[in-house]
Amino acid sequence: MSIYQHFRPEEREFIDQVINWKEYVEQNYAPKLTDFLDPREQQILKTVIGKHPDVKWELFGGASGTERKRAFLFPAYLAVNEEDFQLKLFGIEYPSKFVNIEHRQVLGSLMSLGLKRGKFGDILIDGDTVQFFAVSEIADYIRLQLESIGRASIRLTELSLENAVTIDDEWNEMSTTVSSLRLDTVLSGIFNLSRQKSQLLIQHGQVKVNWTAIENTAFECGEGDVLSARGYGRAKIITVEGKTKKDKYRVIAGRKK
Repeated sequence: MSIYQHFRPEEREFIDQVINWKEYVEQNYAPKLTDFLDPREQQILKTVIGKHPDVKWELFGGASGTERKRAFLFPAYLAVNEEDFQLKLFGIEYPSKFVNIEHRQVLGSLMSLGLKRGKFGDILIDGDTVQFFAVSEIADYIRLQLESIGRASIRLTELSLENAVTIDDEWNEMSTTVSSLRLDTVLSGIFNLSRQKSQLLIQHGQVKVNWTAIENTAFECGEGDVLSARGYGRAKIITVEGKTKKDKYRVIAGRKK
């Protein structure tokens, strides 16, 4: 049985990458550190590697409750600590009396530097405090290049990881049954919407799966996916359990406003 049949066709490239990481650790008896992975990619890594006798893995995103995390794959004999994940936490100083900085502006400014999304982790905003995690190897580049966000001139300060603002990791867990794992069906079940309403939201580009807009109502959801619908908040698919006697999937999800 091929491992690919358990995943989406477009995830095949990432699955191959995970297999290559695993083989690298096996063959070289050396650790492998990845870029930041979103929750779905983390789920794939856990599934592909599983409980391997010789290759272990840990995930860390800089603080408790982060969504995007780096994976550290390592031989069973190694001990792992936070320093192995090579993370930096940056604080953004800006004229907060005159401007507001939003998550999308920070994300857009970082992406405009030519960086891949995997090079930085969660963006943390708590009132006027704005922070973000990045991989250590690009820290100097970010310091030199990031001078403004939106219309605001900014100054970056490097902080210890312990200074990360507290992340609200509270997901209100709920369960629902759905006839299929199609995006429109799952969206309806989790957010208690009509199928027609879900389809309209998707078709109008107002629904994201793992931070990417999906306009295909038949897109198949899976464990680890983070869904967001404009005006309805976010949800994370925690587990997809077996079918009920009525041939429906039981989905355990967490919701945030």
